Amino acid sequence: MKKIISVGLITLFGMSSYLLADKKLDETELGLRKAPLNDENKVQLQNFIFGTGSAGESQKIERAYENAPPMIPHDIEGMTPITQEDNACLGCHSPKIAESIGATPLPKSHTYDLRNHKEITEGIAEQRYNCTQCHVPQAQTKPLVENNFKPDFRDEDKKHRSNLLDVINQGVQ
Repeated sequence: MKKIISVGLITLFGMSSYLLADKKLDETELGLRKAPLNDENKVQLQNFIFGTGSAGESQKIERAYENAPPMIPHDIEGMTPITQEDNACLGCHSPKIAESIGATPLPKSHTYDLRNHKEITEGIAEQRYNCTQCHVPQAQTKPLVENNFKPDFRDEDKKHRSNLLDVINQGVQ
């Protein structure tokens, strides 16, 4: 019985390899950019337009799903590069300041050191200083492909707030 299954699988694999061998894709068909992958000369970058409002004047963008990193709804020109020593984001999004000026405060997950299991009382966890690793400005573009995904938030507050640290700690106690 094992020999019959083995022979059948080998035959199936051989036939599929033979049928697929004749169908070669042109390298312009492999991605969404429609240009050869090894030639940057024909690639034309779009002139993306980002949110034109300055920080504090822009409208918050609903998260893609619960606990997703929120998009940056304002221009970040002049705020980068972000380093551990110089992080312009903390000027508004630090939990001590954010509420008073109407900015989204950093969630508890950013002021907790997951490696050493301790809360950070001043600043943020050193793993979290590079804000643009997860949070990016939203360009005003047309989608390249249709997206029918609809997020399912457990409550309305999670569209603009994170409870990631609570979720991580569920069942740990």
